[in-house]
Amino acid sequence: MITPERLIQKTKVFLLDLDGTLYLGETPIGRVQETLALLRAAGKKLVYCTNNSSKTPSEYVRKLEKIGLWGEGDMVYTSGIAAAEYLRKYRPKERVYALATDEVKADLAARGVPLDEENPDVCLLAYDTSLTFAKMKKFNEFLCAGKFYAATHPDAVCPALPCPMPDVGSFIEMFRVSSGRTPDVVCGKPCPVMGEGLESLLGVEKGAVAMVGDRLHTDIRFANCSGFTAVLVLSGETTAEMAAASADRPDIVLKAFDNLLPLLAAENSAKSV
Repeated sequence: MITPERLIQKTKVFLLDLDGTLYLGETPIGRVQETLALLRAAGKKLVYCTNNSSKTPSEYVRKLEKIGLWGEGDMVYTSGIAAAEYLRKYRPKERVYALATDEVKADLAARGVPLDEENPDVCLLAYDTSLTFAKMKKFNEFLCAGKFYAATHPDAVCPALPCPMPDVGSFIEMFRVSSGRTPDVVCGKPCPVMGEGLESLLGVEKGAVAMVGDRLHTDIRFANCSGFTAVLVLSGETTAEMAAASADRPDIVLKAFDNLLPLLAAENSAKSV
């Protein structure tokens, strides 16, 4: 375990999960806005790192601006971006059938992923909130034909009210039953594809990167697998009892991310004297 002081000192980049970590629904958790502002003032890079591939980075920026969390120099990195970078690197020029919203498909195309609705080489399963039976049928037929199969992330459910909603992990299980296939690669947390993409993008040593999140089996496992500092917050899914019983080990546990605020405020005040 490390101290909050050491966490702030050693970290150049904070990878930040969203729902349950920074906000619940659209309500910021505690004084997180001030915490983020002081991290920026201290020269830290903030990267909003989410598995949810139902939205484009631009859509996330608009949401974060609305909630009051977005700031100059911030970045968004989704499992959809990780999948696009994986396909461009390892399956270059192969054409992709993406089970995704129209907005996400447009973003994939803008990132250099060639899309094909009729004769693809690759099937990409994203979190398609516009899903129809016709789309599922076509995707399943491509899987049965042996096309390379990628998924953006493994989460079984997406937090929502009044109850969790089926996410990509649930669709993976459905297609396993219907086609006998499981993904050849999964790109989002906790899988290493996302870590490799972030390392390449950020250009900093692993020890200077901290992943902050509320889920043990995605955020904390991802940090453990990627060599990043694992910061667990107890403001979302995970309780202290769950953390104590888990094989996924955080380097530091905070009740909420704004627990860092007094230290950051003190540092900022000392610098301004």
